[in-house]
Amino acid sequence: MNGSDDDLRAWLIALRTPGLGPGGLREALAATEGRIGAALEHLRRRAGKVGDDALAWLDHPDDILLAQDLAWLGEPGRRLLRCTEEDFPPLLESIPQPPAALFVAGDAGLLLHPQVAIVGARRASAAGQANARDFAAALARRGFVVTSGMADGIDGAAHAAALDSGAPTIAVVGTGPDRVYPRKHHALARRIVAQGALVSEFPPGTPARPDHFPRRNRIIAGLALGTVVIEAGLQSGSLITARLAGEQGREVCAVPGSIHNPLAHGCHRLIRDGARLVESPVEVAEALAPLARELGTELASRLEGAKSATLSVAAGPAGWNDDPDYQGLLDALGHDPASLDELSGRTGQGAAALSSMLLMLELEGVVEGLPGNRYQRLPG
Repeated sequence: MNGSDDDLRAWLIALRTPGLGPGGLREALAATEGRIGAALEHLRRRAGKVGDDALAWLDHPDDILLAQDLAWLGEPGRRLLRCTEEDFPPLLESIPQPPAALFVAGDAGLLLHPQVAIVGARRASAAGQANARDFAAALARRGFVVTSGMADGIDGAAHAAALDSGAPTIAVVGTGPDRVYPRKHHALARRIVAQGALVSEFPPGTPARPDHFPRRNRIIAGLALGTVVIEAGLQSGSLITARLAGEQGREVCAVPGSIHNPLAHGCHRLIRDGARLVESPVEVAEALAPLARELGTELASRLEGAKSATLSVAAGPAGWNDDPDYQGLLDALGHDPASLDELSGRTGQGAAALSSMLLMLELEGVVEGLPGNRYQRLPG
């Protein structure tokens, strides 16, 4: 086993340590300059702090369980994305109890793209699901990655609409990454992994538990620039996601409904409490544009090779005409549709920086997002 494998095994031991949690692991990493092996030794030396169960596990971890984790991660398109890595989503660093690592099946790079969370009732009405599909498809075409929780109702409709429009989508789940809940979404989960990313902070094999879903919701809210709530009762878990988004300084949008529809009452409460009332995806895109620029600025300090491109994003729409990176992108785009991967190859820029630039150009009416994560320059 090489050093990289040793580190991965050490991370899996840490993530499965009873009672440790992401906060305890991050504290140990901070005390050891991010070295996971040293962090485990740090925890062992603090036996009185971590508890008997944790110490027993650290001294004698279950090799069969760890082998199963390594086997899952060994399959193509799977990754353990760690908080010590440069491409760990910077937006997650500002949330309460940020995860220490994420299990990802699919394209982990999508977690750096500008995201919008679309959430709502599991037992959504036909009209609510239609709204979810409309908002998801329109926002995906504008360059946002639609993020949700793969639940019944609004979540599933939003994921499916993004996929049907040829765009990626991100599902944050409350189980291990190898489990599908609800079971009816097996086909949807396969599509998400193939075209987007399925994300979990829970190790493989973890079943669905009621307390996992509020924890899942903080990651949905944390990854997204803003959260759109479409149909929610007064006791809906979607209100938790919206509250977390608001506490994290993100945009919270709510779609109003009939006063006679119980599933509109949660949205109306959000609006009374200060959420933005939205009636179209355009309003959401306009509200998120400044936050997308801020994300571009943050990525500049984390992604190698993205400095000049992201400084251009930070300059805002007024300066893009004179910016050589934007002009280079437009030259690379030409007048025929091109995918994000093609543009990355032509410009040498990373996908995250390009996504922020393309989103800016879409908001300025210079380019248009097309199905299949492709872009086309508009006349004029």
